Formats: sequence, structure tokens, C-alpha cells
Amino acid sequence: MKTNYSKLLTTLAGIAGFTSFSLLITLPSDAKSALNPNPSIFNEAPYNQGQDLQANAQYTQRQEVAQNTGGGTLNPRPSIFNEPPYNRGGATPSEPTPRTPRPIPETQPSTPTTPPAPGASDNQGKNLLALAESNASFTTLTKALKAAGLTGALQGTDNLTIFAPTDAAFAKLPPDALQELLKPDNKEVLLKILTYHVVSGKVLSTDLKSGEVKSLEGGAINVKVDPATGVTVNDAKVTQADITGSNGVIHAIDQVILPPDL
Repeated sequence: MKTNYSKLLTTLAGIAGFTSFSLLITLPSDAKSALNPNPSIFNEAPYNQGQDLQANAQYTQRQEVAQNTGGGTLNPRPSIFNEPPYNRGGATPSEPTPRTPRPIPETQPSTPTTPPAPGASDNQGKNLLALAESNASFTTLTKALKAAGLTGALQGTDNLTIFAPTDAAFAKLPPDALQELLKPDNKEVLLKILTYHVVSGKVLSTDLKSGEVKSLEGGAINVKVDPATGVTVNDAKVTQADITGSNGVIHAIDQVILPPDL
């Protein structure tokens, strides 16, 4: 029995096509979606070759425009390459303006000054009498020195040290005692009292030591040096030391001291 193979093949092909078509129709909607869960993926790169080709064509067109016009569109900010530090081969950068150095003021070296000794700031060249006359604390002493005739000795060349009572010290004397001493009849007593306050030589406070020193009157003066309380002469306290002059030094005291034999 002869078989017509051509007709058979045609029939089989038709059956197969019909079956595929029927299967596609009868599939549920969920199965259709499962066959392509993301059907839009082929519209995106790299699958969307049509868009890629279009982009390539636009890029080629931009390159041609750039070659013809000098590259304006390829560099959206072309001026940046004309500025430092990118512009290395372009315009020569302007040289910085040299700064004018600020003149340094000349300073004169200050000459160190040695502080004057206490009481000696305005006493250069003054003798002992001039020192007493120029000091407001010694007005009464100055009167007494003139009344006793001691002005010449205090202006001489011999160095002397005076333990000088201040005006406040003379005020501690009994009432009318000073007035009696300043009278010419009592000049000898006044001279004895004043010379008891004077010591031969120039004795500064740094030279004073505890002990007795002989006065010009002849009597001894008891000197006591205490680091805590200062210097005392008999019962008087030194309130201002080292008022120096050309021929000696004055130490101010707060009481009038009397000779032991008076």
C-alpha cells in the first residue's frame, strides 16, 4: 500500500499549527502574563536597539558639529580651561604685584635709669641746711638750728649725720617748752640738745648697727636695729631714712631725744 508522504506531511503540519493556536487561546490570563512578566523590558537599553542607534546617531552628529565649530557643545563650560591651573599653555598669567615693604620704625634704646635713694630724688648738690630748709617736715628744726647758730656747721665740708626731729616730734614737747628754748637766753641749752642729735660722719641706714654711737654733744646715743620694727634712736623711731645731701645725711625721727646729763 502506497503512502502519499507529501500529503501526510502537509496534514501533520496543519494539525501542529492548529494545536499551537488552540493552546494559545485556551491558556488562562495568568499563564499569558507569566510568559512575559516584564514585557516592557525590551523597550529599554540594552534591548531597545532602536533607541541606541538613535543615540549613536545624535552623538555622531554632535561630534561633527564640534569639529566644525570648535567644540562648543562638548564643553558646556569652556572658560574653565582658560583659568589657572588648567591654562598652562595659553595666555601668560600676569606677574603678582610686588608688595612694598612696610618701613620698620627705628626704636631708640632706652637708657636704664637707676632709682634714686629714698629721700634723695631732689637733693643733688644740697647741703644739710638746704635739705632741712626744703623739707616741709623740718620747719621747726630749721628755726632751732638758726637760733642755736649751727647754720655754718651744716653748710661746711665735714660729713655729718643728723637724727632730725620732725615738726610733729617738736609738738610732743611740754607746752611752751619750744618757745622757751628758742629764746636767746636759752641758746646754750638749745645748742646742747641739737648737737646731741648729730653724729660725725655720713652714716646711712645700711651702716647702722645696734649699739651706742657718740654724738657731737658728747653723750652716747643708743641705736637699735630690728628687722621687724625698724631703727630706733633712744626712744625715737626713724620714720624716714637716708635723706642724703652733699655733706651728709638726715634720718627723720618722731621724737626729740635729750642728752643724759640734761
